[in-house]
Amino acid sequence: MCQAIVFLMHGEEKREIMRDVIALEADGDEVRIRSFFDAPQTLRARVRQIDFLKHTVTLEPSEEVGEDDEREG
Repeated sequence: MCQAIVFLMHGEEKREIMRDVIALEADGDEVRIRSFFDAPQTLRARVRQIDFLKHTVTLEPSEEVGEDDEREG
């Protein structure tokens, strides 16, 4: 299987957001992620790194927003 794990960075802390991610859409300062098993999530974040070998995506919060602005979509 080639699904990814999505993480969100907060300073030096890396927190897992979702496993088995099958789609990621970036639109301005928002990222929408979908998986087979969880409800889609929209985060005010941007892509920091994608590691194709490890099947991971690391996001970081958008500059102008904080952690409290994350929301489910």
